[in-house]
Amino acid sequence: MEIAYWIVGGLLALFYVYAGAMKTLRTREQLLPMMAWVDKTPMPLVRGIGVLEVLGALGLILPPLTGIAPALALAAAIGLVLVQIGGIIVHVSRGETKVIGLNIALLVLAAVAAWLATVWL
Repeated sequence: MEIAYWIVGGLLALFYVYAGAMKTLRTREQLLPMMAWVDKTPMPLVRGIGVLEVLGALGLILPPLTGIAPALALAAAIGLVLVQIGGIIVHVSRGETKVIGLNIALLVLAAVAAWLATVWL
């Protein structure tokens, strides 16, 4: 079960570090071609989501890796599930139902990571 966690958690962490760093560091104009939802979203909120994604990625990896409070990996995975629920809500409210496939896949992976993280409870 631990090996499965490291595979799923590692893939999620890579994705969220990249996506979160983009939201945190890039301008609205740089993000618009990839993320149409930033057009009407305040940039402090976009940056906040990016920071949450990076923190979630770190929470998936660092606690189990260091052995310090490894149960925090479960909290990080649940937090990333909530981020994706929010993303799905935003896309559906904007009529962008065709683009929620990635959100659903990430939600499922984060839920699997949460289930696998119970190995440290």
